[in-house]
Amino acid sequence: MTTPTCFSLSSTDDHVAHLVLNRPEVLNTMHPTFWRELDEILTQIHREGTARALVISSTGKHFSAGMALETFSGAIQMDDKSPEGRAAIFDTLGDMQATFTKIETLRIPVICAIQGGCIGGAVDMVTAACIRYATADAFFCIQEINIGMVADVGTLQRLPKLVPIAVVKEMAYTGRRLPASKALAYGLVNEVFDTAEAMVAAALQCAKEIASKPPIAIWGTKQAIDYTRDHSTEDSLRQMGWLQAGIWSNRHVIEAITAMKEKRAAQFPALSSLSSFKEMG
Repeated sequence: MTTPTCFSLSSTDDHVAHLVLNRPEVLNTMHPTFWRELDEILTQIHREGTARALVISSTGKHFSAGMALETFSGAIQMDDKSPEGRAAIFDTLGDMQATFTKIETLRIPVICAIQGGCIGGAVDMVTAACIRYATADAFFCIQEINIGMVADVGTLQRLPKLVPIAVVKEMAYTGRRLPASKALAYGLVNEVFDTAEAMVAAALQCAKEIASKPPIAIWGTKQAIDYTRDHSTEDSLRQMGWLQAGIWSNRHVIEAITAMKEKRAAQFPALSSLSSFKEMG
């Protein structure tokens, strides 16, 4: 992977990866390079299996102002003049949606630390995460309606599963800002902090706690929660049986209990690294 220009990526001794949006001069807007680099970084983290939790934070006044508007007149051409051109929009959007879906399907939990504005595509992005922290000045805005379009990269599909649907409709129809205080009350964010520094520190601490647990059990827990969100209780219980049968480890349970008794950090194996089938042989 080439050195990213829109992000900085670091890791800690506690197996926590920290991804930072680092173009505050353009409000961390999302242009094709942003999408390409994010996709490559998430793929790398997923395949390596060394990180056990991921924190995504940002720099500057705003988390992200969403899609760079000049993108629509340059790199991304939405051809609405023919049925063939309109059909191609489907594939373009699918490609973009797949990048944020990687946040949701990553083998490890993802925590977003959000300061200032979380606008348009940034809402698509953070709704794919497991946990959201925010600063007191943070706000969320489904900006797409304000520029004459429908939000199309995940907000309208994920946000109704996080907050009351009437709240989603009000935001989506009006383009109004949802302040951090209301986002906390609705359950969109887990906690609100006075400063960005305190928020990021809390996100990293939460990630450290997650990383201290057996990675395979954390993976299984994430799988079960996401599955039950989209399926019936009966189906989810059946899936849970197969899932637990696949990942159960007496060794992990014994190590966790022994470590608690001995008042030490438990030691668990990392997730296996992944290789593409096309790269084998």
